[in-house]
Amino acid sequence: MKFMVNHQTHYSYSADVNRSIQYIRMTPPSNVHQKVHHWAVSVPGQSIAKHDAFENIWLTSSQYEPYSQLTIMAQGIVELNVNNSLGVDLAHISPAMFLQPTDRTLCNTEMQCFAHQYVPTPTHQNLVALAEAILQCIPYTPARTSVHTTAIEAFLHGEGVCQDHSHVFIAMCKYLGIPARYVSGYLYVPQTAHLASHAWAEAFIDNAWYCFDISNQLFKPNAHIYVAIGRDYWDVAPVRGVREKGGIESMSSIVQVLRC
Repeated sequence: MKFMVNHQTHYSYSADVNRSIQYIRMTPPSNVHQKVHHWAVSVPGQSIAKHDAFENIWLTSSQYEPYSQLTIMAQGIVELNVNNSLGVDLAHISPAMFLQPTDRTLCNTEMQCFAHQYVPTPTHQNLVALAEAILQCIPYTPARTSVHTTAIEAFLHGEGVCQDHSHVFIAMCKYLGIPARYVSGYLYVPQTAHLASHAWAEAFIDNAWYCFDISNQLFKPNAHIYVAIGRDYWDVAPVRGVREKGGIESMSSIVQVLRC
């Protein structure tokens, strides 16, 4: 299946930004799961592309002229291998890398007991049960959390979005000694043209990576376009950066995933 993706992010500032640097991870790679037929990221200034430590395509864009608005556009066509049921294998990165703790993926005692309840042994079936229980415990609730919300905070308050579901699942897997990673990308849902960018988790069991999309209860990546892989959101954030001045920043984003 081929999909056309249009991802636009617009920034406005209450005062001029004198200069800035953006680190942009909005370029999907070609791999066994997907083939990128065309992709382009449009952003003002000077840009350099390279790969980060997790093999993600990383664009560094520098702006040296003052501005009060900035738009980043990513567009392209990606074809999915619908016969692929596993996550992407990063041949040069040991799964043990994804056992490293991060501030966003820590467990408290309550989370540890919750994990043991559903995963007495590390099997795919038990991890599916854990994913189902997390969604029941943390119903999908937009606009109640932020990119700064930790797994512990999301679990405590019992609300969140795909980012929070993924962080909680990853935190519990790491506590159980199961390598788990955070994936950013896009999800296609039939009859739905306008979607937010998506995130899901993957766990390494039986010598393979398996998809755990907790928010949608999907356990095969048949409708998922991979963009970046990391330990948590901050490893794969679509846009991060630093700026000189600019006052108060506001941001809006739109993502369309259309079958073509």
